[in-house]
Amino acid sequence: MSDTFKTINTSTEGIYKEKGSKFLSFAIPVRHADEVKEIVKEYRKRYFDARHVCYAYMLGHEHKEFRANDDGEPSGTAGRPILGQINSRELTDILVIVVRYFGGVLLGTGGLVVAYKEATADALMNDVMRIIKDTNPQIVNQTFDNQCTMELSIRKQDAPVLVAKLEKIIGLVIED
Repeated sequence: MSDTFKTINTSTEGIYKEKGSKFLSFAIPVRHADEVKEIVKEYRKRYFDARHVCYAYMLGHEHKEFRANDDGEPSGTAGRPILGQINSRELTDILVIVVRYFGGVLLGTGGLVVAYKEATADALMNDVMRIIKDTNPQIVNQTFDNQCTMELSIRKQDAPVLVAKLEKIIGLVIED
């Protein structure tokens, strides 16, 4: 059994817009299901005027405690894509909440899956993109599929700064 796992150190946010609907996404580090319940309750109160407050979480270094919630969206179109993004990055001790403001145009089940997936990816990648903008490496290749990957080229002398900044937000944790 591995004694390491990936998580996030600080909360991050993202936004995705599609056909008038707005999806606000929030990635939050958590440790317990009770903590998740309180945070979701807080977000439902804060965004009381939103149509849906969907979420998914993963807890524990064994990735065995998780939940996905569609909050009234068609079954499997919100919580499952959010959880899929968490799993594709092999993250744990994380909660992702996506708040949807309906824009008047139905997206269909496929459109909803894409929207929740993209909103989640935006929250999880937002800090990475900010670091890339600040350190200015050349983006050699990137894919945004089940797993988001980027191949970067940077001067050898500048690489330690880039790596340190990325490690800080990725949050590789080693347990005793």
